Amino acid sequence: MFNHRFGHRSGLTIVAVLSLLLIFTASTSATRPSQAPSGDGKLRIIAFGAHPDDCELQIGGVASLWAAKGHHVKLVSVTNGDIGHWREAGGPLANRRRAEVEQASRIFGSSVEVLDNHDGELLPTLENRRTIIRLIREWKADLVLSPRPNDYHPDHRYTGVLVQDAAYMVTVPFICPEVPPLKANPIFMYYTDRFMKPNPSQPEVAVSIDSVIDKKLDGLAVIESQFLEGGANGHEGLMPKNAADRVRRVREVRDGHASRNLGIANRFRSVLVDWYGQEAAARVKYAEAFEICEYGRRPDKAELKRLFPF
Repeated sequence: MFNHRFGHRSGLTIVAVLSLLLIFTASTSATRPSQAPSGDGKLRIIAFGAHPDDCELQIGGVASLWAAKGHHVKLVSVTNGDIGHWREAGGPLANRRRAEVEQASRIFGSSVEVLDNHDGELLPTLENRRTIIRLIREWKADLVLSPRPNDYHPDHRYTGVLVQDAAYMVTVPFICPEVPPLKANPIFMYYTDRFMKPNPSQPEVAVSIDSVIDKKLDGLAVIESQFLEGGANGHEGLMPKNAADRVRRVREVRDGHASRNLGIANRFRSVLVDWYGQEAAARVKYAEAFEICEYGRRPDKAELKRLFPF
């Protein structure tokens, strides 16, 4: 490996290369978010999304609810989002998007990590599977959330596949042996979506986020590259030209996000009734919903109530 990357033209010795690798490893480790303490009786939730904005869209509400109760929530973007804009790309965009979700997590009270995989190029490789296994183990997760593996975007699909492939394997000692395996398989759940084939989303849990809808909208509002500016499918016409245009555009974006969670509450009103009762469920305006993945531990309703103590 050293001869290939650092041939005689570079003039680097083996010792120099090893020194550089040690420096790089120390630097990389220093930038990883610290792990929340385990054994404190609090829930440990890790959520995976393909891009820096996916987790925030899907669980910004419940993340805020969990965090308010002192539970530990980590949002992981499996790619760095480096092509997700109509005007910007590469490292500067990746840095911008990481900073946006870091700010959003400060609003929610969650932790966040962005993996350095190229946007649009994610594949369900063994290397990526190992990364997901390590992250779930390091977090000592009780609950793991991800997209379903049927979606319009290949990065979304393969994020779902990677998390599915890590289910069960997180308990197997001799894969990724440098991180202790989990003694019990976590519960794995999917975000809800609108895709109908091969099967529609059928959540078992729906959570009212009425009390934190403004916090969720505040968190999404700081992800300007994707929402204010339209992300990969935006255009110059979306950019506010003055203060009044900005106020209008921000309100338009917030209303759109609120409408999405209003739609989830209306679609899954019967699930809300199952959890809140007829009268309380009828008053719920905004919701997030989750479907159990068959590959993790199969929870009963009592355990689901423990995981979603709202």
